Amino acid sequence: MKILIKNAQVVNEGEIFESDILIEDERIVRIDQHISPTSAEVKVIDVEGKYVLPGIIDDQVHFREPGLTHKGEIYTESRAAAAGGITSFIEQPNTVPPAVTLEKLEQKYQLGAQRSVVNYSFMMGTANDSLDETLAIDPKTVPGIKVFMGSSTGNMLVDNPTTLERLFKEAPTMVVTHCEDEATIKANLAKYKAEYGDDIPMHAHPLIRSEEACYKSSSFAVELAKKYNTRLHVFHVSTARELSLFSNKKPLREKRITAEACIHHLWFNDTYYDTKGSFIKWNPAVKTEHDRSEIFKAVLDDRIDVVATDHAPHTLEEKQNPYTSAPSGGPMVQHALVAMLEFYHRGEISLEKIVEKMAHNPAILFDISERGFLREGYFADLTIVDLHAPWSVNRDNILYKCGWSPMEGTAFKSRVMYTLVNGNVVYNKGKIDDTHRGKRLTFER
Repeated sequence: MKILIKNAQVVNEGEIFESDILIEDERIVRIDQHISPTSAEVKVIDVEGKYVLPGIIDDQVHFREPGLTHKGEIYTESRAAAAGGITSFIEQPNTVPPAVTLEKLEQKYQLGAQRSVVNYSFMMGTANDSLDETLAIDPKTVPGIKVFMGSSTGNMLVDNPTTLERLFKEAPTMVVTHCEDEATIKANLAKYKAEYGDDIPMHAHPLIRSEEACYKSSSFAVELAKKYNTRLHVFHVSTARELSLFSNKKPLREKRITAEACIHHLWFNDTYYDTKGSFIKWNPAVKTEHDRSEIFKAVLDDRIDVVATDHAPHTLEEKQNPYTSAPSGGPMVQHALVAMLEFYHRGEISLEKIVEKMAHNPAILFDISERGFLREGYFADLTIVDLHAPWSVNRDNILYKCGWSPMEGTAFKSRVMYTLVNGNVVYNKGKIDDTHRGKRLTFER
């Protein structure tokens, strides 16, 4: 079916302009004013007054499949992503078993093909004892190599200096890091456990997973990247101190070291622990208001290149455990874009900058083929939002399998109205068409 989107306010490549968009055979075939339907076969969607964005690309999610499907599944979480305007995701390797072999990685791709309603890709993981397998990936089919320079699920902590040196020297594609120094965290945790036992107050989390732990690890990763000229992307920057490690060099394609901020580090600060408790327990931790505001400034001035979610669901039962056994992470894909649009309504960021950080830049940094922009010939991944359609987050409208959100009770001014993936309307004013499946992302390398 051909689809004609009429009267759109298009936000794309630094501009906002009125246009129609014609879609045929999964792709955008024309962007122009006053396009007329050529036949009765064309489905017309009139979006007058609404804004059309390139489909959001989330470069960091944990959809929990295989092995942790009591928390979330590719099917359930990709539906939630579609409802949030996310048309493509890159999932992380710390599932059970972890994706640290080519065989395990390919099994995840098969799951994505079977179950994801949006486009998908999966990071290759590594461990101290699996580097040869990691370095054998095909850069055209895998977005990057994820290395946990801090504790993680299973055997994925990489703390062997020889392994890290070789990884940064020989990686055939981007190295992506979770940066927290394990020795620092262990020492801090021991101190708090000695005082509180397992019932450590939640507001101690950013003191245990501290600024020092983050900076020590991220500065080491940057040092290695500079030593070997490695293409490095640092996930979820959480401290103001780390921002000195990154530049706003232009053009973006020439940057060798880039960084990401997550919605929760832009939205919350440590005063929320008293009311939200473990629901805002993430690794790295949500820290001070100074950290939050400085990270936001870095998004605006381009030291931070990407805004993503680190979507990581856990069950309510798990989250209600004492500090030492309550897992870190929370679901966010359904609410990430509308949260950023709330900052727009406050006058803190432009629509063009939101699109740059959530669609254009992920496509550029990961060399994603024919996505991330509204261009003739590109895949028709589109997100259509109404900036004046208030709603509030509650348990009845949450689509995550875990059934809760750290954003519960939040009133948003904007709403995702439609999400198109490869020219198919998968989300339409609250209803999901899950008969379609997304495509595997490919990379122009």
